[in-house]
Amino acid sequence: MNARETVLTAAAQLFGDRDPSAVDRWVSPTYRQHSALAADGPDGLRALIAGLPDGFRYDLHRVLADGDLVALHGTYHGFGPDPLVAFDVFRVEDGKLAEHWDALTPVVTTTVSGRSQTDGPTGVDGSADTEAARTLVTGFVETVLQGGKVDAITDFLSTETYHQHNVGIGDGLDGLGAALTALAEQGVSMVYTDLHRVIADGDFVLTVSEGSFGPTPTAFYDLFRVADGRIVEHWDITPQIPATLPHGNGLF
Repeated sequence: MNARETVLTAAAQLFGDRDPSAVDRWVSPTYRQHSALAADGPDGLRALIAGLPDGFRYDLHRVLADGDLVALHGTYHGFGPDPLVAFDVFRVEDGKLAEHWDALTPVVTTTVSGRSQTDGPTGVDGSADTEAARTLVTGFVETVLQGGKVDAITDFLSTETYHQHNVGIGDGLDGLGAALTALAEQGVSMVYTDLHRVIADGDFVLTVSEGSFGPTPTAFYDLFRVADGRIVEHWDITPQIPATLPHGNGLF
């Protein structure tokens, strides 16, 4: 069983069946947790699963597999009063879940682009050049988001099609430009400082970065879709980095 199959099977039993005993089958004894929702180790995950309420469900939208890392893009129903869109990243070792990172944000029903936080293409294009997509997206994050070279944006983003799923930004380069202008007028800066992780699979690339939104320490989970050598679609989750966590592993 490869890493993708391992994660999907484990997630189905843990979050689909809400079965705490699945921890014994699918989770490493040295499981390392980075989520703000659970304590470290298998016992922390077991307690989380055991506490899931009746009616809880998880809707899976996308799966990216890159070596021993597997990223899931989905929606949780039942963690709180509102559904939560999430990115979950798992590291697999010896056929078991060994490490986990995540980012969650409430579902927003009205967005600037009219697109939802999760709609759009779901399947990975197996014929796409994964490494070319990885290089393009990494270059965009390092050059534009970290380096601030906004004049280079068309080296990375399509000028013809750019579908936006960020709730506050419209489609296309015009929509992105308008959002950046509005932030500048408000005196709010969005700063990417550290690129922690890049997960690429076909035409999809997920980046995990650290930085700040205004004065707030922020985690940036950005999912990009690439076509014809340019980025054509974007989804994201940008939660505040909490001051305290239920473990000592950090968020990244």
